Amino acid sequence: MNQKVVITGPARGIGYEVAKVLARSGDTVIGFDRDGKGIERLKKEMDRIGAPHFLSCLDITDVKGVKKFRDAVLKEFGTVDAVISNAAVASFGAFEEADLDGMLESLTINVLGTARIFQAFIPAMRRRGDGRLIAMSSFTGIVPFPFESIDTACNFAIEGLVRAFRCEVEPFGIEVGLIEPSIVLTDLTAGIHTVPPAGSPYRERIQRFLAKDREMKKDAMVPTLAAQKIVKIIKGKKLKLHNRIDFTSALFLSIDKFLPAGLRDAILLNQMNIKP
Repeated sequence: MNQKVVITGPARGIGYEVAKVLARSGDTVIGFDRDGKGIERLKKEMDRIGAPHFLSCLDITDVKGVKKFRDAVLKEFGTVDAVISNAAVASFGAFEEADLDGMLESLTINVLGTARIFQAFIPAMRRRGDGRLIAMSSFTGIVPFPFESIDTACNFAIEGLVRAFRCEVEPFGIEVGLIEPSIVLTDLTAGIHTVPPAGSPYRERIQRFLAKDREMKKDAMVPTLAAQKIVKIIKGKKLKLHNRIDFTSALFLSIDKFLPAGLRDAILLNQMNIKP
């Protein structure tokens, strides 16, 4: 059955690949991204596949723009079946040395962006008595990760937001879920994995962290495979609250669930080679 799926941030990475998988399944791809060139590239790909689409260049921080987009979508299609919050930015580094203006940008895009796109479409789904809201999060939304404190804070906030309002909207037939991958090989983190300057008390451990990260990326999931698994979740019979698409996230989340916090942290520090 053809579904009408809204996805934010589809111009590249996981979002781009998810859009292509949906299109090949005969679904209507609806979405926006602030990357205008990326959106034009996606439009051409949708036309090549022969898939119906409704794509715009728009920033998730544009409050009025998101509402206008929602109104235009509902006018065009009447309703949507699923909304995927995927737009995000990433950050890296020791918290002591973090740029808090950058942290504000992360919170605005990652957390408020998730809230904004969901809030925009909930009324139509509630009136219809059906729909799915899915947030792209990370296993760092459950397992706090050193040197990724800002991303961890954003993902913890997304997890809390979704888990709380899920109880409010489920009586209206709206299903809510989270997708919590570990490492997927996209350009989301391009340019942010830098080593602090000489003299930083964190320099040596961050160097070790990045070396381990590069090693882990050799076996990381590629976006095409991640997209296939994500679309299965989007279109599955029953949407679970927590959805893992790779072994590493499942492993760390199991460790967090069953082991004491102190032991969990010790395993994490050892795994990333950042013990003092």
